[in-house]
Amino acid sequence: MRPTLRQLQYLVAIAETKHFGEAAKHVNISQPSLSAQIANMEAELGTVLVERGRHGALLTSKGEEVVKRAKLILRDLEDLKSTAQNAPDHLAGRLRLGALPTIGPYLLPHASRHLHASYPKLRLSIREERPTDLETHLHEGLFDTIISTAGDHLNCKSQLLFEDQLWICMASDDPLAQYPGPVTLPDLAGRALLSLGYWHWHSLDLRVQALAEASGAHVSTEYEGTTLDAIRLMAEMGAGLAVLPSLYALIEVRRDPLMIIRRIDDPLAVRQISLIWRDTSPLDGSLLSLATVLHDVAANLLQIDQPAM
Repeated sequence: MRPTLRQLQYLVAIAETKHFGEAAKHVNISQPSLSAQIANMEAELGTVLVERGRHGALLTSKGEEVVKRAKLILRDLEDLKSTAQNAPDHLAGRLRLGALPTIGPYLLPHASRHLHASYPKLRLSIREERPTDLETHLHEGLFDTIISTAGDHLNCKSQLLFEDQLWICMASDDPLAQYPGPVTLPDLAGRALLSLGYWHWHSLDLRVQALAEASGAHVSTEYEGTTLDAIRLMAEMGAGLAVLPSLYALIEVRRDPLMIIRRIDDPLAVRQISLIWRDTSPLDGSLLSLATVLHDVAANLLQIDQPAM
């Protein structure tokens, strides 16, 4: 006898929830049934995979090794199902999409309407994560594709969606607010830049760090936000210059014409945002179709209709 696919799913659920009861809810079976299946799996493999205790369920070292392999097996099974069920360029069924928190909330609500009109059978499951987590979960098969910066995800296929030009937001009485047009790196010298910090490490935060080093500015440690709205509000109160991605900046300035933003005119202030997927994925054609929609929606959102920018 060998472990079944169901048993592998149950073990992965335990690894993710660290609790038999929560894992049972996740896979829609009773807790006694799940416990029995894990016990049978351990008996077949001749080793203990899960340490049971009053504080939950912890994987043993052997259990961790099995979970890693189980995730790959389950990922390959999903790829097999996708290959058999989907036309090469047709978007249908459930698609698991990961996205950067600085991109997804501002692109995907607009894109969803276009996607539903063109692909009514498509169902997107969306989750926002840091680039490092997106990378891990893409290769573990938790995501079919992700929206991120291609440079953070090597050995993957990608399609460029748009260039994310960074902007600064400031208080109305800030010296940089007194003239129109983009700002250059010398304009930032000696200024405090507001950043999102560790949550966005390896993406927006690293780009802000690079801008600070190149310009003679510094990244504020006194004022550090957890959302783009937070650092924007801090900037408008005079705490520094908020560095904002283009989708957020241009969408918000249309909602609030009193918001003051200036484009940073420097190659360091540009990120390439791409749709990224595993190089072994069978969904190439479908994901290229998705990328086309996302590209067109982003291009429309990024049109600059503010003459004083």
